[in-house]
Amino acid sequence: MRRLWYQADGARRVGRVTTTTRPSRGRPLSRTAPPPALGSPGLFTVLLGAALPLVDFFIVNVALPSIGRDLGAGEALLELFVAGYGLAYAVLLVLGGRLGDLFGRRRLFLAGLVAFGVTSLLCGLAPSAWALVAARVAQGAAAALLLPQVLATLHSSTTGARRARAMSLYGATTGLAFVSGQILGGLLVAADVAGLGWRAVFLVNVPAVLLALPLALRTVPETRAAAPAPLDVRGTVLLALALVSLLAPLTEGRAAGWPLWTWAALAAFPLLAAAFWRTERRAELGGGAPLVPPSLLRLTPLRRGLVLVLPLSGGFGGFILVVAVALQQGLSLGPIASGAALAPMALAFFAASLAGPRLVARWGTRVIPAGAVLQAAGLGMMAWTAWSSWPDLTPWALAPGMAVAGLGQGLQLPVLFRVVLAEVPADRAGVGSGVMVTTQQSALALGVATLGSLFLSLAASGPMGTALATTLLVQLALALLTGLYALRLPRATG
Repeated sequence: MRRLWYQADGARRVGRVTTTTRPSRGRPLSRTAPPPALGSPGLFTVLLGAALPLVDFFIVNVALPSIGRDLGAGEALLELFVAGYGLAYAVLLVLGGRLGDLFGRRRLFLAGLVAFGVTSLLCGLAPSAWALVAARVAQGAAAALLLPQVLATLHSSTTGARRARAMSLYGATTGLAFVSGQILGGLLVAADVAGLGWRAVFLVNVPAVLLALPLALRTVPETRAAAPAPLDVRGTVLLALALVSLLAPLTEGRAAGWPLWTWAALAAFPLLAAAFWRTERRAELGGGAPLVPPSLLRLTPLRRGLVLVLPLSGGFGGFILVVAVALQQGLSLGPIASGAALAPMALAFFAASLAGPRLVARWGTRVIPAGAVLQAAGLGMMAWTAWSSWPDLTPWALAPGMAVAGLGQGLQLPVLFRVVLAEVPADRAGVGSGVMVTTQQSALALGVATLGSLFLSLAASGPMGTALATTLLVQLALALLTGLYALRLPRATG
């Protein structure tokens, strides 16, 4: 009998004869067929799709002053430009992952790309501040449709060393997207391309989408759950309400002065979260199809990995905000210069992400606590530099600490993605991806709210250099706690 297997590049080999399989064009996948393979062009395409919503989360920050002047928007509306996107994005991520499991991840990836391109165009053409708010909310919803399909596709159409490489590149894309958003936004606003001003930060997405669409049609295989189940409407509504009650006050509370509604919403969060959990557990015990099956959290790698995502992503979100404010307001650097100050971290992050698979092959998940120690060392270097050099601090002085911290983060985040999804069944890849990215997004908002508020409070009552150093030391403590907890992860990454 001739042996049959699939190569990583999508070629099917039978004996000595090699043929090439094409990605599915939306046909249901056989339950007994081998998973479709994602080739290098497909990997590039899904990573391009992943970068778009991640870059857009931060790219708007440096354009806010220009938007405010052009559209006559006050501080509250400027906050809504950011918060509206982030809320819609976080609230709908799990639903987006579930839809991909049901109807096909490539199909939802394509739909998300089209929606993201259209909403980016609407943002770039917005005639008023409220029109921009509405377009940003719609753009966040499109991002929630798009992003979960990326991780789910990587998880369900790669195996072994190719999956390790793909997840490492996804982690590198994530880190680079967050940092490059600041840099790209500053460049586009400063360049005033074709007189577009701030509108270019949104319109730049349109050609990227036009590039990704034909590539996705030709190179991304279709995957979906083997046994599609109906949507969990009640669970979806409860999860949305729980996330809104947590993220809305965290993103809007500081700018609004923490009014009563923010505390009421935060108080409602544990009640709504408990109601969601009871609903999902009852549905699963009754043989239903919950939005987030509680049995997923019985998977040790996923449960412990999600715990680590909180301080790691929260610290990163707070760090980006704190450094941007310190450099732009404290040292009067422009958006391009302050964004460029993050370049050593981005380059080191990328290098560590590429080296990660080789290190994990030898040391397993022990790479994560080693990365946490490196990150803590880099944060300590930056804290000492800020405390001792302020107000003569320069980006060059921060560069060594930035690079060491970037190396540490690059050894943690990509490996953590692999850990979280290691034991998630392929037919639940969309839900698992949605849960992880929702946790990451919620942690970013939590980090901005907590570390950002700490920094701004200290800066209001003392030297900004001391406030920056203190905030970095708090993040250093979080990094060390992350490293200690990471020792509880299973040694193998799956």
